[in-house]
Amino acid sequence: MSITHNHDLTGQRALVTGATSGIGRAIALQLAAEGAEVVVHGRDAARGAETVEVITAAGGKAEFAAADLGNADDTRRLAEEVGDVDILVNNAGISVWGSTGEFDAGAYDAMFASNVRAPFLLVGALAPAMAARGKGSILNVSSMAGDIGMAGGAAYGATKAALEALTRSWAAEFSPSGVRVNAIAPGPVYTPTPSGRDFITSLGETTQMNRASEPEEIADVAAFLVSPRASYVTGATIAADGGRTAI
Repeated sequence: MSITHNHDLTGQRALVTGATSGIGRAIALQLAAEGAEVVVHGRDAARGAETVEVITAAGGKAEFAAADLGNADDTRRLAEEVGDVDILVNNAGISVWGSTGEFDAGAYDAMFASNVRAPFLLVGALAPAMAARGKGSILNVSSMAGDIGMAGGAAYGATKAALEALTRSWAAEFSPSGVRVNAIAPGPVYTPTPSGRDFITSLGETTQMNRASEPEEIADVAAFLVSPRASYVTGATIAADGGRTAI
């Protein structure tokens, strides 16, 4: 997949969480290609350095910031160290699937800490300054699992449904001050997963387009949503799922 270069984001600074692989990495590369200075968040310094190197080799600007978003104190530290940003992409998350009766309580708590609490803390730390400046964009990466029932996905789907509810509430809270808040809900995406590529392919066959997506396809939509091209879009969850939740 090619990366679009239109420089809509020149002069803006973006924090992308979970940006060392998969969807987050694709978003970081796309925002950098459009002119943003990107803070690449992750837990693996080697993968972070590689992502930064790819961006800078293409003429972009990036830096790496490490943090464990499952830890509240470390999440707050990340926000403090990063400082003011114009764009926040809450992409980092954990996906654990299993039957409700046998689901591990520790995995449940870890998912809510990473998928819901971390975005809540980052928005709480960074959005007020955006509002004070009268501009900014926040994008939360949800999932089709937040909208449809999937066997084994009760806990994971609940975290994404919560994130979409936060999106709407944050739009009500911050958009009157010029900060747009949206979510994107991808369907099956070819990203690194313990279930393997064949599992993603089989999920893709349940969509109306009969295929899974590449991370770059999601990144294109994400870049649009945080850019001035989406200046009248806020409080929305945009499905990028091959029609899976529409029909």
